[in-house]
Amino acid sequence: MTAIHTRSPALTIRAGRRALQRLQDKPLSADDVHVIPGAAGGPKALGISGLDKAIFGDWLPTVPQERSLIGSSIGSWRFAAVASTDDPKAQLARLADLYTSQRFAKGVSTAEVSRKSILFLEELLGGHEDYLLNHPLYRLNVVVVRSRGLLEHDTRGRLSLGLMNAISANMVSRRHLGRFMERGIIHDARLKAPVSKLVDFPSHEVALTRDNLLPALLASASIPMVMSGVRNIPGAPEGVYRDGGLLDYHLDLPYEQPGVILYPHFTDKVVPGWFDKTLPWRRGDATRLQDVLLVAPSREYLESLPDRKLPDRKDFEKYAGDDAGRERSWRKAIAESDRLGDEFMELVSSGRLAEVVRPL
Repeated sequence: MTAIHTRSPALTIRAGRRALQRLQDKPLSADDVHVIPGAAGGPKALGISGLDKAIFGDWLPTVPQERSLIGSSIGSWRFAAVASTDDPKAQLARLADLYTSQRFAKGVSTAEVSRKSILFLEELLGGHEDYLLNHPLYRLNVVVVRSRGLLEHDTRGRLSLGLMNAISANMVSRRHLGRFMERGIIHDARLKAPVSKLVDFPSHEVALTRDNLLPALLASASIPMVMSGVRNIPGAPEGVYRDGGLLDYHLDLPYEQPGVILYPHFTDKVVPGWFDKTLPWRRGDATRLQDVLLVAPSREYLESLPDRKLPDRKDFEKYAGDDAGRERSWRKAIAESDRLGDEFMELVSSGRLAEVVRPL
């Protein structure tokens, strides 16, 4: 008798309480989805490129309707790519290629990383700005933070001290981060941000315009000590803006929407803020996440990748002096990620999603 080898599942699917109940009542349909969050995580986004292509290129277009895309850092860049064209698959492939091709000299300055990031965004989105701002279906929301106190400085000493103070305060309680930063959501002018009243931190909402689109996207990914802060985003309160992931790493927000929040993610858990990465007890709020359906690569899938993980920022150091090696590894991970998309499409088309979903 011949042994049958079945491939391990490429995806892990988790759902909040109310989303789980909905899936038990009826199969997931594209018309259930009105909000899609995108987490911070740098090159990890490349590792789920195939999943994004399936969702935005194949599945969601089967039910054309208004949808809010809300992202911090690379999440906002992914969604800007999706909303900037009528061919999201091609634009997501372009994003992955541009990101993979980046090369940085050892000891590169924050100003130089910011300069290259501006060129990156201009190459990705140049000429597409009006389409993005007037997209027939997608409404982009870009999450940023406005720095306070020492975090307003880009001088290494003051910024380092400010970050150390913020990390210490966050260890005590996440709410103390309000002394160091406030949240900004720069959203499509046609629709309010897809969140209920934000009371956890000082927050403000600003309409997205042609003038603030690129500054907002740049700020949303401006990691302190890696990139310079972005000063005075047009239309927003004056100040220095930085990476939205500092406060909203995995977008643990009080979402306001009528259906399921589809969350294509890098991991099967939600970590509230960037400083919570090393705090295993700090996890997403079950009430906020009750409508979330989280779709992420499985542990078995990650083990099959070249470095047994998704691409990440540490690879720039790991492959120092061997950019070609890093690019080969990343391109393999990008190509493999089509498996994630294929499996998602099979699960939704067959109605088997409810069989494999687990509680979030």
